[in-house]
Amino acid sequence: MELQELLSNIRPADGAVATQARARWDALAKPLGSLGALEEAVVRIAALTGTLDPKLDRRALVVYCADNGVVARGVSQCGSEVTAAVAASLAAGESTVCHMARTVRCSVQAVDVGIKDFSGCKGVISCRVRNGTGDISCGPAMTRSQCLSAIRAGAGMAMVQDADILAVGEMGIGNTTTAAATACVLLGESPARLAGRGAGLSDAGLARKVDAIERAIACNHPDRNDPIDVLTKVGGLDLAAMCGAYLGAALIRTPVLVDGVVSAAAALCAKRLCPAAGDAMLASHVSAEPAGRLLLEALELSPLIDAGMRLGEGSGAVAALPLLDAALAVYRSGHSFEQLGIEAYTPQAAK
Repeated sequence: MELQELLSNIRPADGAVATQARARWDALAKPLGSLGALEEAVVRIAALTGTLDPKLDRRALVVYCADNGVVARGVSQCGSEVTAAVAASLAAGESTVCHMARTVRCSVQAVDVGIKDFSGCKGVISCRVRNGTGDISCGPAMTRSQCLSAIRAGAGMAMVQDADILAVGEMGIGNTTTAAATACVLLGESPARLAGRGAGLSDAGLARKVDAIERAIACNHPDRNDPIDVLTKVGGLDLAAMCGAYLGAALIRTPVLVDGVVSAAAALCAKRLCPAAGDAMLASHVSAEPAGRLLLEALELSPLIDAGMRLGEGSGAVAALPLLDAALAVYRSGHSFEQLGIEAYTPQAAK
């Protein structure tokens, strides 16, 4: 499916269902709004799926894997060979998020959209667009055509998961640099403010990261009003594929959990391309990276978890699934003040 066709077929969530879902929450025997972001998450899921009784029985995590040429600038604690190693670990069910996912009945699928010098392995689906990206500090990450190919690949993978809820993750050494560069352009912020330490950069490493992002923006001149241009010039293949995943999920009206800062940067690209796509998104957690909270504010999403997480792989998205299960259990209970034989407390009644 071409991008324009995909965008034109995404529809907003059902406002009437959202209103009914909020009324159902308000009728329960508890203070109004007392479950905070958990209540809003259920309302968003109901509105997107068009039912007051949404199910989250089938859950899937798709992890988009790719390498970034900017690693050559010393912006990461380790080399690009780690991306391939973790992709293989994901396929074998042995990476960190795989252990988490098993506890919450969530499948995990690794997808190669551009792992450097990766010959493939069993369990990793190949959607390769190119052999890693270029070094954004001295030129564009990829061509516009390649960016569009990665978006289509990401959307396609999201649309074939047969899931009630989708989690989106990534693996790609150097991608906190590309995510920060993307966020700087989209949010109009400085690299010094948004660049973080990623997997544990030293002060010198952080300085190199800030410098690489400044150079990337200066030499590529990305157009902040064109998310495709931003991804093409200072983004990454994993970012582009995740952008596509959010669009694909919105098209088939499947709620999708945003993971950390890389996932959130991709989500903002998707929402800028199609505002209605934002209705499908749920924020699992707020990343410890500096850009994390600002990106969620731009997405107008409230995180379910604030635990200083910054692992990636979709780990925060998977960690949020039990919270959604718990919220749905309360929402479905129908346990009202009336059933308890007491009058519900309201501000009007207090008067």
